[in-house]
Amino acid sequence: MSAGKLVVCPTPIGNVDDITLRVLAALRGADVIACEDTRRTGKLLASYGVSGTLVSYHEHNERVRAAELVRRIHGGETVALVSDAGMPLVSDPGFVLVRACVAAGLEVEVLPGPSAALAALVASALPADHWRFAGFLPRRRAELEQVFSAQETLVAFESPRRVADSLAVLAALDPQRPVAVCRELTKVHEEVVRASAEELAARYAQEPPRGEVVLVVGAAPARADLDLEPGREAVRRLVEAGAKPRVAAQVVGELLGVGANKLYRALTED
Repeated sequence: MSAGKLVVCPTPIGNVDDITLRVLAALRGADVIACEDTRRTGKLLASYGVSGTLVSYHEHNERVRAAELVRRIHGGETVALVSDAGMPLVSDPGFVLVRACVAAGLEVEVLPGPSAALAALVASALPADHWRFAGFLPRRRAELEQVFSAQETLVAFESPRRVADSLAVLAALDPQRPVAVCRELTKVHEEVVRASAEELAARYAQEPPRGEVVLVVGAAPARADLDLEPGREAVRRLVEAGAKPRVAAQVVGELLGVGANKLYRALTED
C-alpha cells in the first residue's frame, strides 16, 4: 500500500464563513482529523455537514500522537491537521507532526487560509514589506524590550490582561512608536485601534481590551548614535572562528538591534 499524506488545514479565526472550499474538501476526504479540541472542531464540521473521525492533538500529547499519526500515514491514510483557529504551527500545535512526516519522507500538503497575524498586519496600516512575527510576547521586561527593538514591523499575540503592561514597556522605550491593537478579528466586535504606544498604554490601563488581541508595532528607529565597536568586534571574532562575514553580521545585528549592513561595512572598512 502506498503511503498517505498529511494535509495542514487552516480554520476560521472567528467568522465560520472564512473556511475555504479546499479545506472543506480535505476534511471530507480525510481518514482522520487531528485537532486541538475535538468538541470545537466537531461544531465547525457540523456547521458544514462534514463528518469524520476526530482525534485530539494538542501540546500535551504532541509527541505520542505524532508517532501514531505517522504510522497511520505510512499505512496509506490521509490525516488532516487543524488547530482551534487559524494556521496550525503558528503559535499552535503541529510542528512535531510536520517535522516527523518530513523526516519519514511522507507527503505534507499545506492549504492556504485565515491567519490572524496577516489580517492584523494589513489592518494596521504599518509597513508590510519587512515584518517579524513574535508569537506570544514574553513576560520578562528585558526580553520584551529586546523584542520591541526589532527594526521591522512587529506582529505579536498578547493576552488582553497584559496589553496595557506590554504597551507601557514600549512607551517607556519609545512613546511615539506607532501601534495597532487589533481585537476580535473577523468577529462581530472586531476593532482596530491605531495610535502611539503612549496613548494606547494609557487607554488600556484604564480599560483592558476584551477578546483575542494581536499587536502590530512599528519598526524601532535606527540607532545612528550607537557605538559600533562592540558589534564589530563580535563579528570579527565570529569570522575568525569560521563564520561567514554576512552571516556573522546578521546574527550580531539581531542581538544588538543594529543593522546587519552597518556591521558588515564596519568590518570591511576595518
